[in-house]
Amino acid sequence: MRILLIEDDAETAAYVTRGFSEQGHVCDALDDGRQGLTQALAGGYDVIVVDRMLPRLDGLSLVRALRSAQVATPVIYLTAIGEVDERVAGLEAGGDDYLVKPFAFSELAARVQALARRAPGIVEEAVLRVADLELDRLRHRVTRAGQPIDLQAREFRLLEYLMRNAGRIVTRTMLLEQVWELRFDPKTSVVETHISRLRGKIDKPFATPLLHTERNLGYTLRAPD
Repeated sequence: MRILLIEDDAETAAYVTRGFSEQGHVCDALDDGRQGLTQALAGGYDVIVVDRMLPRLDGLSLVRALRSAQVATPVIYLTAIGEVDERVAGLEAGGDDYLVKPFAFSELAARVQALARRAPGIVEEAVLRVADLELDRLRHRVTRAGQPIDLQAREFRLLEYLMRNAGRIVTRTMLLEQVWELRFDPKTSVVETHISRLRGKIDKPFATPLLHTERNLGYTLRAPD
């Protein structure tokens, strides 16, 4: 995979570049918004990682210019600006994802991989819906039948993954890899425990269950037939 990193903090740029190189990817790093735009317009990249605050051309203007030029390469913002309104502005400008500093490289790498797998130009939905259950990614809010549901961070991530795969069977291994970022089975009941807690919040107070256990297979989140 070929990645363009536009980041003016030398320490962060070195850290990210080294991480991607160790994974076997090519990562070109630039520290100037105008240079970054010129390089991005030249094409050939699978994903672009861009800071919001850059010399000569800020990240939002850079992304707007890319989209105006019909460049559909997926873009993820990597920035210290984390307010909800700013994240919304970044996505509305044409970005595809948003990661706030300080960050873990493993999360950045996972998000970049996810963007690279998606078809160019498809902007991920901010609100996911299954029947009367809604999950707002930007505002970190979940409701069912209009009633707010309070979820812990891991529960939110678990529900988000289930909703992205609504109607499909999700295995325990898939959940460990995608929600817990584990490439091994810790031989604990962590998945089952979180599924039980999540079911207690999104299903038990309501008449119709959405989260189902598929015996010996995994779990599905699906709308009623």
